[in-house]
This record gives sequence, C-alpha cells and structure tokens, in this order.
Amino acid sequence: MTQFQAQAPVARTPGSRWRLQIVHRTRFHYSGPVRSSYNEARLTPDNSARQTTLRSRVEIEPGATAYPYRDYWDSTVTAFDLHTPHAELVVTGTSIVEAGPDLAAHDRLGWAALAGREVREQFGELLAPTALTAIDDDVVAAARDLVGDGRPQDAGPLVCGFVHDHMEYLSGSTNVKTNAMQAWRRGLGVCQDITHVTVGILRALGIPARYVSGYLHPRPDGEIGAAVTGESHAWVEWWDGGWNGFDPTNSVPIGNRHVTLGRGRDYGDVPPFKGLFSGPRSEGHTVTVEVTRLA
Repeated sequence: MTQFQAQAPVARTPGSRWRLQIVHRTRFHYSGPVRSSYNEARLTPDNSARQTTLRSRVEIEPGATAYPYRDYWDSTVTAFDLHTPHAELVVTGTSIVEAGPDLAAHDRLGWAALAGREVREQFGELLAPTALTAIDDDVVAAARDLVGDGRPQDAGPLVCGFVHDHMEYLSGSTNVKTNAMQAWRRGLGVCQDITHVTVGILRALGIPARYVSGYLHPRPDGEIGAAVTGESHAWVEWWDGGWNGFDPTNSVPIGNRHVTLGRGRDYGDVPPFKGLFSGPRSEGHTVTVEVTRLA
C-alpha cells in the first residue's frame, strides 16, 4: 500500500462549520493481470476561506510511488504509475475537513464592468463555452428574459433556479460524456449535467463561471458520529467582483455540507480519477463515498 498524506494546522473556525470525514474509495477490476498503468487522482480537498483541510491522505493498492502536484486549475493531484501485474486497483482518499458558508463580502460589478476588457482578459477561459457546457441560443434567450433588468448579482441565483426548475435529477440518466444540451433536451441529468447547463448559461450571459467538484453530506441535520453514504457532487461558482457559490441541483447555497475538491471549466478539468493501462480489458469499477460528521 502506498500513501500520500497532507496535513494542515487546525484552524479556529466559525461555529457554523461542520467537521466532516470523507472516505472515497474506487476499485478497478480487470479480466486479467494489467502490466502497467498511469494514473491521476484528485481526492485532496481544497483550502479556502470557507474550508480548512485538516488531514488528507491517498492510499493506493498495490503499492506505488505517488507524486503530488498542483495542476493548472490549482487542484491537488496525486499522480502514480504501476509496473507490476495487478488484476485490481484500489484508490482510497480519506480526508477530514471543516466546511461552512462563505462569509466573505465583496464589491459587486455591473454588466458594463463585466463586459470590459480587463474582466474578459482575466477570465477568458471561464467565459468561453466548452464541448460540455455550450448552450443553444434559444435557451440563453429564455434565461436573459428571466433576468430582465436584474444585476449580475441577481442573475446567478435566477439562472440556478431556472435550471433547477427545468431539469430533474435522476441517477444514472447520463454519463461523463453527456453535454449540457443533451441533458437539457431530456430534462434529466445528474449534478454534473445540471452544473454544466448552469455554467454554460451564465457564461453566455457574460458572467465568468466555473465548475466545482466535491462532496455533499446528504442530510441537512446530519447526526454527529453517524457514517452515511455520501455523494460525489458538483456545483457552480460565478464571479461578479468576487466568487459566489450555489448548488443548483439542490437549490441551496454552498454551506457546511459541501466539501470542495477542485474547480475548472467543466468536469473534464476535475475528474476524481483518470488513467491509462496496458493489459486485458477492464471489468468496470465501483465507487463508494462515506461521509461522517465529526463535529
């Protein structure tokens, strides 16, 4: 077994925060011994004004040498490769995090400022559509009509509500290659799809927006000490002079149940795991996420 471990000093935090332990385990099964594999895991939670990662480790079975680094989007990546035959690969990320609402205030910009050259140069990558977030003109027009004369700070919540009202969450209804318009036309998707649609509309309106990958404790009244089946989750952040987070799938602000892993243009920038292998075919993989509220 190989471990990569990162620790941070315990920080004094607001009473509204929850302390959560997350155990994210992925098992890959193969039809025979794999000769070699090259892998990246994004399982180390972020540190920010609203979230403190107290402890985090990534365990790999069979053992491998791990190389942690920060990627272009500032996510922590654990890279490793294996060159001994193996019919199964197990990667487990275990973290303890204190998370809460974002209490930081910022000055809000208007539409003219957002359309200015300085903002467009700074956030160009978060204003442009991607293959997963591109939205058709008629959907953008409907969202623009809904926003009306509202300010950018009003547009974010309105767009989140617009998408939430149109799309039904249905586990297994899509896959990681489903794009925003495919999910929108079906009116069905998972958190990844709902977030892609929201991000795409916000960008089309001229508001920088990014995809956030993380975890969600499923119970608003989570009992301390009770381990529950959690979720890999996704939500949106938009910029109107400062960053604002919202969970359009559940129609709630980001708070003490949300743990951030990373951010990017879309899911493709922040997958929890990706890799290549040489050998017999894959028999699939299983993922479990266990979340325990510690305090």
